[in-house]
Amino acid sequence: MNSPEAADSLRIGDLEIEVAVSTRRRTVRLTVERDARIVAAVPPGLSREKLEALLKARTGWIYSKLGEREAAVAVRPVKEFVSGEGFHYLGRSYRLKVVDTAPAPVGLVQGRLLLRRDRIDVAEDDLIAWYRARGQEWLPQRVMPWAERMRAPLSEITVRRLGYRWGSCSSTGGVNIHWATMQLPVALVDYVLVHELAHLHQSGHPPAFWRIVGRAMPDFGTRRAALDGFGAQLWLPE
Repeated sequence: MNSPEAADSLRIGDLEIEVAVSTRRRTVRLTVERDARIVAAVPPGLSREKLEALLKARTGWIYSKLGEREAAVAVRPVKEFVSGEGFHYLGRSYRLKVVDTAPAPVGLVQGRLLLRRDRIDVAEDDLIAWYRARGQEWLPQRVMPWAERMRAPLSEITVRRLGYRWGSCSSTGGVNIHWATMQLPVALVDYVLVHELAHLHQSGHPPAFWRIVGRAMPDFGTRRAALDGFGAQLWLPE
């Protein structure tokens, strides 16, 4: 049977698995993304029969990872757009204050996160837009020292909705960062940046990838563990 094509998919039982053919892969790399998508990165020329056999052998692992994702989503906080509700920004919790008048729908003023009362019905979108705008202003200057240290071919950085992924990157040097990253402490934002910059040198997560991360950030393991814990507490309505 023919090899699987790029952007193809396979169904194993009730599991839908995306298949991405990569010339950089010599073995199959199976991941369960934060948005619960199951992705198999495979080397060119791998037969569909062999891939199906490999995936069937890993179904137990897949269901385990999906269970972890569902548990994380189940405990994720639900926010109310009322005065006194807390929202994180760069690791600090700021209390929301609903006000009658303000220059912008959302703003950070004297340690309070202001939300204009006439925008409550669309407050979720306004807050996400505010995080995106703050990130688009702050992240480019934050990422440059890391990019220079890692000699990463960074072309641009964009803040956007990314489902349950912290970041992604393109073959042209573009790095995308999830708007929710702006809720993290700065040390964890730096880990997300370094992780994505390392992908500009190395796809996937083989040992060579982690060596790149480790050279730039020797304590990345501690930060990665902290991200797993802190990340599950963040407001992520999408």
